[in-house]
Amino acid sequence: MKYRFGHPFPTDAVIRKVALSSGAPAHFSLSREGELVTLSYPLAEEDAVYGLGEQMRGINKRGWHYESWNLDDPIHHEGRTSLYGAHNFFLVWGKECFGAFLDCAGRVEYDVGFTDRNLFTVKAKDFDLYLFEGDSPSAIVREFRALIGRSYIPPKWAFGFAQSRWGYKNEADIREVYEEYRKAGLPLDMLFLDIDYMERFKDFTVDKTRFPDLKAFAAEMKQKNIHLVPIIDAAVKVEEGYPVYDEGIQKGYFCKDASGSPFVVGVWPGNSVLPDMLNPAARKWFGSRYRVLLDMGIEGFWNDMNEPVLFYSQERLQDALRIASETKEITCLADYERVSHTFFGLQNNDGDYRAFYHETENGRVVHEAVHNLYGYNMTRAAAEYFAEYAPGKRFLLFSRSSCVGMHRYGGIWTGDNSAWWSHLLLNLQQLPGLNMCGFLFAGADLGGFGGSTTEELLLRWLALGVFVPLMRNHSNLGSRPQECYRFTRTDVFRNLLGIRYSLLPYLYSEFVRCAFENDMLFRPLAFAYPDDVRARTVEDQLLVGGSLMIAPVYTQNAKGRYVYLPERMKLIRMKAGDRFTEQTLEKGEYYIPVSTEEVVFFLRCGKVLPLARPALNTASLDDKNLTWVKFIERPTAFTLVRDGGTSQIRKEDFETVLVEP
Repeated sequence: MKYRFGHPFPTDAVIRKVALSSGAPAHFSLSREGELVTLSYPLAEEDAVYGLGEQMRGINKRGWHYESWNLDDPIHHEGRTSLYGAHNFFLVWGKECFGAFLDCAGRVEYDVGFTDRNLFTVKAKDFDLYLFEGDSPSAIVREFRALIGRSYIPPKWAFGFAQSRWGYKNEADIREVYEEYRKAGLPLDMLFLDIDYMERFKDFTVDKTRFPDLKAFAAEMKQKNIHLVPIIDAAVKVEEGYPVYDEGIQKGYFCKDASGSPFVVGVWPGNSVLPDMLNPAARKWFGSRYRVLLDMGIEGFWNDMNEPVLFYSQERLQDALRIASETKEITCLADYERVSHTFFGLQNNDGDYRAFYHETENGRVVHEAVHNLYGYNMTRAAAEYFAEYAPGKRFLLFSRSSCVGMHRYGGIWTGDNSAWWSHLLLNLQQLPGLNMCGFLFAGADLGGFGGSTTEELLLRWLALGVFVPLMRNHSNLGSRPQECYRFTRTDVFRNLLGIRYSLLPYLYSEFVRCAFENDMLFRPLAFAYPDDVRARTVEDQLLVGGSLMIAPVYTQNAKGRYVYLPERMKLIRMKAGDRFTEQTLEKGEYYIPVSTEEVVFFLRCGKVLPLARPALNTASLDDKNLTWVKFIERPTAFTLVRDGGTSQIRKEDFETVLVEP
């Protein structure tokens, strides 16, 4: 059922035409205040609310308030109400079972029992509302996912382990990281290039003093089965003689202020302009600029700063400097507050998002009204060009900012997290909501991006990361270096990374199946055990694909944890590659000892798990000679995906294997 409120800007999130329904939407009561529409739903005591993609707090979103407003803010504490993505699908399950998607380009506010525990309200303007009803949460998710289109599938090598850091300055730094990983026998598939590879932070340039011949270097690394993955930022430096800037100015492809002049902001390159990602011609042009790196043999990119981030606008900066110059001395608290608030308020100021415009197929639109579409369309620009550049080839592409619809073009990482134990748990809890919204290829920065990690935290995070599609160790300039070879127990890191490669036949096959079937790779226990009251309360365990349940350790100095088994399961302990022990446990609650040297997970009753031998990279992974872990009493089928890993996957790549008890 589809209902329209106001004049929604077309987002292209939905790929199937749905006729408008008449009357009022079921489940909700409506109120209006000008253009703002409030949807209200009375929550029963047993109601849980799932979804909303990349957000703070638990899997069940009840009890907090949230905002869909893509925002760069690296301090993700529990009080945060919005992060980098706008994922406006939610599911209510309790006295009723239904889902809702707000197809909205601008701000959406959710009060999920925060003001009143028994009331759920949603506020927005100019949106299409889609309602879904079904017999189960999983059925509703599949119906929604069918409406928005198949999830992005990256090349197989993108499921390998990745090492990144803001601080690798040149070719020598990258080569050193590669050599140290190889010397330690640590598996690795990707090395990432942050902003320092560019010439003065200018998009689609390479600093020749740092990387004299990136094409030759990329070819050298590829011979060693390492893929280089450079960053691309949204903003373009203001600099005459810089071809990207000159051409964009000549063709009018940058966002403009009210007077029609290019809107100048500050980002990493200094004064910059924003490509108009909502202008189809500008989007196509920006996508074509990736060619300079594609021609160098680059096959993967990560898009950043595309909320978009505004360190300042030129006009607001000048006002701040004027206020500072007029304040000759601080004589009272009011003087200090006036100056400090002026400068602290420069970054990502809401007023600046109301001060520039896009030229779209639907006319001129103020950015504030379409803010959440910006990063989505930057990634779409790249993906659409890749399809022209090399038809049928899969490229790695993921983004920091996103919106429903972008899931067809690329994946996401969940932004600038911190080396906090709470963020390890947050990583786990965000996965089901992201999957509901179509983002299967997702992950967080392992070990934490900001702050300094510890060996224990990184090992525990890796024990979760071995199950997550995007498995990347990434950290901030100035933090403690956290490459796996820098810690004392290198052998433990080697074994844990080896487990990832052993699990790849299962993880890759289940990922592809979930993409084709509009299913979730990560599910809350309640979705599979709907009649189990205890399962509905579990917030720190997940089902991974059809066979596995995980329950990672996420507290410092813990020697294990309590785990709830909603049915009879087989406990699997892995310390290295495909070497494992098994223990059958009945339904119930158990304290499970878990050392930092192992990965512990559970095989569901009636299921099987294919394991490969550990490998140093995906290219050397043997997915033909597999070990099968079984918890079956009769022959059981498992669907393996064994394709070339780089071209578009076809149904012919699915192989059904019958596993005997």
